[in-house]
Amino acid sequence: MVENSSIGSVLPPTGSPVAKRRRAWREFKDRVARYGVAMGGVSVIFAIVLIFFYLLYVVLPLFYGAEVDTKSEYQYSANSASYLALNEYNDVALSVDMSGQVTFFAADTGKEILTPQLSLPEGSAITSFSSGDATTGILSYGFDNGQVLLFKREYKISYPDDKRKITPFISYPLGQESIQVDPKGRRVSLLSVQSNDEQSSFAALTENNSLVLQSTIREQDFLDEDAFTLTTQIGEIDLSEFGEITHMEMDIDQRELYIVNRKGFIAYYDIQNIEQARLIQQIKAVPHGVDITTLEFLTGGISILVGRSDGQIDQWFPVRGEDNNTILHNVRSFKEQSAAIIQIEPEYARKGFIALDQTGDFGIYHTTAHRTLLVEPLSDHANVKMALSPRANGLLSLAIDGKAKLLVIDNEHPEVSWHSLWQEVWYESRDKPEYIWQSSSASNDFEPKLSLSPLTFGTIKAAFYAMMVAVPLAIMGAIFTAYFMSPKMRTLVKPTIEIMEALPTVILGFLAGLWLAPIVEGNLPGVFSILVLLPIMTILTAWLWTKLPAVIRERIPDGWEAAILIPIVILVGVVSMLASPTLELWLFNGDMPRWLDEVGIGFDQRNSLVVGLVMGFAVIPTIFSITEDAIFGVPKHLTIGSLALGATPWQTLTRVVLLTASPGIFSAVMIGLGRAVGETMIVLMATGNTPIMDFNIFEGFRALSANIAVEMPEAEVASSHYRVLFLAALVLFMATFIFNTVAEVVRQRLRVKYSSL
Repeated sequence: MVENSSIGSVLPPTGSPVAKRRRAWREFKDRVARYGVAMGGVSVIFAIVLIFFYLLYVVLPLFYGAEVDTKSEYQYSANSASYLALNEYNDVALSVDMSGQVTFFAADTGKEILTPQLSLPEGSAITSFSSGDATTGILSYGFDNGQVLLFKREYKISYPDDKRKITPFISYPLGQESIQVDPKGRRVSLLSVQSNDEQSSFAALTENNSLVLQSTIREQDFLDEDAFTLTTQIGEIDLSEFGEITHMEMDIDQRELYIVNRKGFIAYYDIQNIEQARLIQQIKAVPHGVDITTLEFLTGGISILVGRSDGQIDQWFPVRGEDNNTILHNVRSFKEQSAAIIQIEPEYARKGFIALDQTGDFGIYHTTAHRTLLVEPLSDHANVKMALSPRANGLLSLAIDGKAKLLVIDNEHPEVSWHSLWQEVWYESRDKPEYIWQSSSASNDFEPKLSLSPLTFGTIKAAFYAMMVAVPLAIMGAIFTAYFMSPKMRTLVKPTIEIMEALPTVILGFLAGLWLAPIVEGNLPGVFSILVLLPIMTILTAWLWTKLPAVIRERIPDGWEAAILIPIVILVGVVSMLASPTLELWLFNGDMPRWLDEVGIGFDQRNSLVVGLVMGFAVIPTIFSITEDAIFGVPKHLTIGSLALGATPWQTLTRVVLLTASPGIFSAVMIGLGRAVGETMIVLMATGNTPIMDFNIFEGFRALSANIAVEMPEAEVASSHYRVLFLAALVLFMATFIFNTVAEVVRQRLRVKYSSL
């Protein structure tokens, strides 16, 4: 038996059975530990990869194009249709022809469901047809005697025997009798109409390019729901010098009218006052040799889509110029089709549309995303009518030879593209292209604006100001603590700073938003005085310390000199805050936030300065702890050898210690940056959550992480909004991955470079 003096026990002989059993047990534990650690590492990597692929799985459908499948094809027996419509369930269709025949039929078979008889005026011929906005279902005929018949397609839904039954019918918003739009009884050669529950407006082009405008106000009788009175206003515009008119469209709000002539000019009129219509602008919309072949409003009635003979489609909408005048602007164009555009069908609820050209090809587009989702053949005939369902998931086409085709469209996320996510987008009713995140609104006509650029900018802004505060304080503090501070003081300071990391960020955010932000707003000069005076007073105190007699300096043990700065820091803070009202009165007329607004610098109470201070406070423990460990872990023989060769402590620090510890210091900074980029609760509670792109330190912002936390609970599952939020999470994931990868690569290179020291 051998006695081991170090542990005070007697070890069995090496070859004894007891020693073999102990070695076997130790080897077993080592293998279990090795495999356990390896399994844990592999599990972490697997979990991270799984998260990445799940995020990718949710995000990828955003970038799929549209897909179209043929549901049915059949021969339709009715006459050629001038207008075609499809209901939201893709099962009932409507055809209207120029003979006055209106037919509801099964969209998938062509079987006739209902053929209502319209109250057409006797002895008059139909000379024009117009449909209102697709969402209203308004239709009208114009006649050769100046009259117009207004009617509306509607559907009644019932559920007998728990099965959906759709009953189509025709209603008459202004009564079954035709309305005399032109008092002179002239032929209505071109017609545009819009109608809602309160008002119906007509624009009728008659002989000699005379345009008659009529607006009828419908007033309901309070005592009898079926009784109403009509108040009519009539105006007239002389277009005799405008040339041959080919297209005419009125917006859904009955305020604007667009007129197109054969030469490609568009006349833009304000018709809010029917009796005094005002020409706003007349513009040449197409180049020489190109004709306007179709004109249609995009859903919402703000933009017009201009189809051209060369296959190009232009989007125009009014923009308010610098002189406060409204002018038409060609915002974007689509050039994927090469033949003349003969029909444009806008979607009911999104800013997308379907365009049919003269060769029978059709394309699916989205305006705001500036995205072409699909272009493919629809029919072999040039004379084709098509109808898009309200849900934009069905398309019905009818050729002149009666061949009908019902298509099913899969187009879930047309509003998302690289352009709409990361580039400036010119939205309707905006003066210029902008980066905007605005995912919801109280209005049903609202178009989601899903730009990730302001959110990414906000994330970078938050990280930048946090690192500006945290990096100098954490690294300098770690250098002093590890290299100059006495061991006893270090045992107090290091655990105190590290325990700060355990503070819940939700508490820090709460304090920042409700306590610190009002203090900063009320004492801005004092806050900046602290930021300026504290470094000056620290340097001045250190210089004065060196000038004190040695007898006094020797009373403070080595490594405890930093304690002298504690009262200095407190004194600077107290004096600065007490002097803040006086400074604000002298320099900023008593109100620094208002003074900043007057000089063009916006100020919000919850701003980047507050976030930088608080988030810097939250990041400091991470950077400090890793940096301090890296510096303290530098081998002592390097320090002792440097000092022995005559180097000063400062030279040893800068030329030996910091270089050797540089891999760890760099890792600390990158880990702190990753911590700042992913922070949620502080930026959520301490900023105004305004998604703006302004590096102003006094303005708020919205970060990717905060946006996810705010909007994910309310996002509809599998919607575009939902998937874009997952895309934001993927961007954060990739940013963190890149930061960590770069940090590891640089750390390894620094480690190799300075390993020879």
